[in-house]
Amino acid sequence: MLLDELNQQQQDAVREIDGPIIIIAGAGSGKTKTLTCKIAYDLQNGISPYNILALTFTNKAAEEMKERITELVGTPAKYILMGTFHSIFSRILRLESERLGFVSRFSIYDTDDAKSLIKTIIKEMNLDEKRYTVSFVMERISKAKNNLFSPSDYLNSIEIQAEDRAAHKEQIGYIYQQYNRRLKGAMAMDFDDLLFNMNVLLRDFPDVLKKYQERFRYIMVDEYQDTNFAQYLIIKKLAALHRNICVVGDDAQSIYAFRGASIRNILNFKTDYPDAKVFKLEQNYRSTQNIVNAANCVIANNEDQIKKNVWTSNPQGCKIRYTNHDSDRAEAEYVCQTIKDKVIDGDNYSDFAVLYRTNMQSRVLEEALRLRNTPYRLYGGISFYSRKEIKDVLAYFRLVSNNDDNGAFERSINNPARGIGNTTINRLKIIAAEHNVSLFSAALNLPNFSSKINGTTVEKIVEFCKMIVAFSKTIHQRNAYELGEEIIRMSGIKTALKNEESIEAEDRINNIDELINSLQAFVRKEDDIIIDELTGEEISQTERTLDVFLSQVSLMTDADNDDEGDKVVLMTIHAAKGLEFPYVFIVGMEENLFPSLQSLTQRSDTEEERRLFYVAITRAEKELMISSARMRFRYGELVFAERSRFVEEIDEAYLEQSLDGKKSFPALHKDANDNSNRKKPLLKLPSKDSKKPLPTSLPHPVGGNASSALRKFEIGSRVVHSRFGEGTILLLEGEGDNRKAMVNFDVGGKKILVLRFAKLEIL
Repeated sequence: MLLDELNQQQQDAVREIDGPIIIIAGAGSGKTKTLTCKIAYDLQNGISPYNILALTFTNKAAEEMKERITELVGTPAKYILMGTFHSIFSRILRLESERLGFVSRFSIYDTDDAKSLIKTIIKEMNLDEKRYTVSFVMERISKAKNNLFSPSDYLNSIEIQAEDRAAHKEQIGYIYQQYNRRLKGAMAMDFDDLLFNMNVLLRDFPDVLKKYQERFRYIMVDEYQDTNFAQYLIIKKLAALHRNICVVGDDAQSIYAFRGASIRNILNFKTDYPDAKVFKLEQNYRSTQNIVNAANCVIANNEDQIKKNVWTSNPQGCKIRYTNHDSDRAEAEYVCQTIKDKVIDGDNYSDFAVLYRTNMQSRVLEEALRLRNTPYRLYGGISFYSRKEIKDVLAYFRLVSNNDDNGAFERSINNPARGIGNTTINRLKIIAAEHNVSLFSAALNLPNFSSKINGTTVEKIVEFCKMIVAFSKTIHQRNAYELGEEIIRMSGIKTALKNEESIEAEDRINNIDELINSLQAFVRKEDDIIIDELTGEEISQTERTLDVFLSQVSLMTDADNDDEGDKVVLMTIHAAKGLEFPYVFIVGMEENLFPSLQSLTQRSDTEEERRLFYVAITRAEKELMISSARMRFRYGELVFAERSRFVEEIDEAYLEQSLDGKKSFPALHKDANDNSNRKKPLLKLPSKDSKKPLPTSLPHPVGGNASSALRKFEIGSRVVHSRFGEGTILLLEGEGDNRKAMVNFDVGGKKILVLRFAKLEIL
């Protein structure tokens, strides 16, 4: 009965229990169903849930899978240890924290916390903040940790030091060293530490390794193509004893190299496990034949891949519509109008997703959607737990749970305002460093230390600390809701917001109230037994404490908190992975944008871009629309572009082509491998200070039926406007009364004006 709804290939994969197994799951091939049925099948065949470890990449995926398994086999599913790499390893690290010199209630720093600490260190080291940008330093440290380079490894690596010297950033190793010291002093780990320290734990403590090898006799890994070196090594160590490892993934959807993911992990699985059983899920249940065939055309151009033949029995469907537009604005208007037309015909706004290569492309789309009053949402925007007021409250929670959390202390001590400014905080930091204690400890014992802080301020600081101490003493005596609500009330954060009497403050209060609701929901799940999968014990309501709540919240991702509703979805292609929509637009299909210019120097990078396009195509169920623009604003400059080589890789049999969504135009190049003149940079219009002449014509016509009164304007004409002053016409667009000009004014910069209203005069 369990296997009745599976096809033959899925059934074969599910029935295989012991030994190394790799399931290559093509896009839309029922991967999640196969994996959940496999775990359920293992349980039905005598495998103890206590011996199963299932690793995913989002909490949402883990929860959905566990729910499905529970429906299939009932209560035993609750005892399976299933979750993200970070959530599972953080729980193990809390149990084994003393081995690594941490307290069990260590804090987990999110991206903002980590950036703030790095920024502080850069300032303290008196480094050039333009050279040592926080994002670059953080990316460098993250890459080091994911490749298991400690600060000493980093500083002792001749190759790494040479790279940093070449980039004139030779101090990064010392920033990394100081950053890790500060984290340890605050009894905190960042996200990368959860993987790094798990490796250290398994490497340095053989008894711990043996303990978890015996515990996790059957290991399942979802989205294996997205694993990095640190994750790969942990999995390999844990599976080494019993070798019952099942990995599921699709090399064609490996798109996270920039995060450290290595496609080699899945490509080389048979090398690591020569006796591994290989199963290929090749039937696509999601998309039409035209969409599947187009995706196959594209991915066939990659050399590094596991060959498979993805097919579908779904209807042929519409051809993929490819349109080429004068500008990014025209492209956005076309997308919006197409959506409006389909909604009028009965579709929902939420049926549509607009995908793009980079976040900066969303602006012109958002403007076009707002002009038409089209509801939309930016997927992966600021998540609930990343909002300022929520992070303010969580800082209090973190400090109560871990008094040594310096980041939480700095965020809380003067929020709301208590008259404790930066000068006082800096003096506290000096005292803490002199006595080798945390900021909180220095603040609590301030009366015993000599300082230049005045008596009134000292009293305020000590009073704050005593309040935190009182909360900390009861953290395991009260549930998360009771203690959390009191902390919010006593902190004064809501009171301060109420005193602002603004709409924004009201929204923030509502968000804090929603946080209180989440605390209540966490505690009062009376009808649901919560199992600590790591220990196998039930977590009673009284044990659902604030530190347990924090450990869950700290690992939430944007994907776990995304709002829903009947709205058009705008997102990057990276964010779209794992999702599906009836209608999908892929915009900005232009050379040097997609594929990106940076990806064109190495074949491996170009192939990753192609896999990204493959992911975008396979998000579509019913219809796929691809578009490009001949002119686009990028980084404040107007650039001309040619359509992407990836579009040319789609067989013409699956394409319907048009110009601006209206007229047909010449067919695409048939030779998809002709890359001559492909790597040249986009043509930029010269600035007003440039000695080069402005172009006298555009690569495509923008009209020709304008009235004679408006025809006198030409690209390159010097004009004057009554308000903006003198400027140069950069671009002309449209026809007749709708003709527009883009003018680069000497003082005001670029403006787009409708000529019949602008009253421009030629100089």
